[in-house]
Amino acid sequence: MSEHPLAAVAAEEIRTVRQVAEKAGLVADSTRFVYVGLDEPPKADVLAHRPESPPQRRFRALLLDLATQISRDVVVDVTAAEVVSVTELDTATSGQLPVLDEEFELVEQLLATDERWLAALAARGLAVEHVRVAPLSAGVYADEYPEESGRRILRGLAFLQEHETDSAWAHPVDGLVAYVDTMNRTVDRVIDSGPVPVPRESGNYDDPAVRGPLRTTQKPIEITQPEGSSLRLDGKVLTWEKWSLRVNFDAREGLVLHQIGFDEGSGVRPVVYRASIAEMVVPYADPAPVRSWQNYFDTGEYLVGRYANALELGCDCLGEITYLDAVIADERGEPKTLPNAVCIHEEDYGILWKHSDLWSGSVQTRRQRRLVVSFFTTVGNYDYGFYWYFYLDGTIGFETKATGVVFTSAHDGGDYPYAAPIAPGLGAPLHQHLFSARLDMTVDGPRNQVEEVDVERVPIGPDNPRGNAFTTKKTVLRTENSAQRDADPARNRVWHIVNPERRNRLGRPVGYALVPEGLPTLLADPASSIARRAAFATRHLWVTRYDPAERYPAGDFVNQHAGGAGLPAYTAGNRSLEGEDIVVWHTFGLTHVPRPEDWPVMPVDYTGFTLRPVGFFDRNPTLDVPPSASAHCHHGAEHS
Repeated sequence: MSEHPLAAVAAEEIRTVRQVAEKAGLVADSTRFVYVGLDEPPKADVLAHRPESPPQRRFRALLLDLATQISRDVVVDVTAAEVVSVTELDTATSGQLPVLDEEFELVEQLLATDERWLAALAARGLAVEHVRVAPLSAGVYADEYPEESGRRILRGLAFLQEHETDSAWAHPVDGLVAYVDTMNRTVDRVIDSGPVPVPRESGNYDDPAVRGPLRTTQKPIEITQPEGSSLRLDGKVLTWEKWSLRVNFDAREGLVLHQIGFDEGSGVRPVVYRASIAEMVVPYADPAPVRSWQNYFDTGEYLVGRYANALELGCDCLGEITYLDAVIADERGEPKTLPNAVCIHEEDYGILWKHSDLWSGSVQTRRQRRLVVSFFTTVGNYDYGFYWYFYLDGTIGFETKATGVVFTSAHDGGDYPYAAPIAPGLGAPLHQHLFSARLDMTVDGPRNQVEEVDVERVPIGPDNPRGNAFTTKKTVLRTENSAQRDADPARNRVWHIVNPERRNRLGRPVGYALVPEGLPTLLADPASSIARRAAFATRHLWVTRYDPAERYPAGDFVNQHAGGAGLPAYTAGNRSLEGEDIVVWHTFGLTHVPRPEDWPVMPVDYTGFTLRPVGFFDRNPTLDVPPSASAHCHHGAEHS
């Protein structure tokens, strides 16, 4: 039995969810468990929990019946072994449940017998057995296709695979797309704008004929910790240096971190109650008829957590590594273990602080190190690494590493402004990768507020005769509507999450600063379908009052939802945010203009954000970090 309300999901709990749902008549042979995850108790209940009290454990299960086409949202109490609630969805208004794995293969199977599809391939001189079909989420285009309302639709783009190990992404079959109803097993339409030459150059980056001979110049780099790692893991509670946190994993969000806090010796001070990357969307910019609908919510439509890679020492992680398995449910409702889904380690990160003092003769250097908690997932052609960093000085960082294979199209090498040529005859549409971090903040307690801080130039005047002055301007974001904000690098804009009830020794509220990268938000037209569906991605910052039911920035059911769910709905009441229990939502990401260097496999690109203490500590919290023990490091005079 779980000993904590937020304990990691156990295989037996997944089995109990299925058994209870089956006993309640909710499971048939045609039922698929699209998602099963912990239905977390309200924050107050978790914080009030005592070890001697067995926790109540509830799970949320999203069930799709392939025979009746009924979608259900079910809550099961595994402690009491009973169904708490059942909600049958009206998919025409609520949106569809996420895409099933078995639907991926089904799209290709259905098209393989469709006369229109076969005729289009024949016109291109292609045999159907050599054509792979990428099954892609459909989006919502109700004005053009009202008949799709309430039906599970996927769209299929074709790629030629010339042999079993061939990278089909190198050979897009352009000018062709199919719309498939996966429940009724019908092909609604095939759009063929005419044959386009299929690029034939190999994209097999692991083929010596493509990559050339491997280089022989690299000498080994070995990361060793002869006394072991400094981190400690008790169950899923992780402690390292002065940090403590609880590490969890969810089939939808992937890594979820709870109760992040920092202990200077007088007890753990909370910083973040819950941190996750709650959504990501990949909108494409090519307006061509066969691709203008392309935009994918990898979290809400595909569930990034269930595709977590099994990480390998020496390949994905270096050094003294702690791995965690993750338990999720498969589509039959049985437990499935994802081995080595999470990698935890510490690493050197260069200089922490350094000074050579001319007057005192003190010469001191301290090295920074950080704790890394990460996982990698593969969704179709892209691979994403999600990395949380914890530093000695109280800083928290997050970084996404995007790699894999860019989505391809045919390209004649001419001037087409919406796609970039990357190889002879081959292009890649411009696109974005936009993420939403959900940060349930508890900076020294649950009553927080957000201040926007800009730097401002001061004009020459009586108080600034030489014109050298500049200052900062703070604006309290008092309501949910006023807290929908954009970054402004020209103003060095940051957002301070402060606790007005807790003061540091200078009499100022303790706080943490959210430091954005300030890169573009969603570039699609505000009137577009994707702008309605991914409204979260139109602003860098949203702030809401805490509500345990408000988990996902694009809403609970993203697949084929027309828009308006999630953050637009959460903020509709324009609740007060001053000194309240708040959640900070931060949009960040990449705008990708592909280049030849991204082909045939893309070097990692990086994006993320930082949470940096601002007045949370009374002084530099790393003064007690000892000098390096290396015999090569010389230390000058130190004051005793």
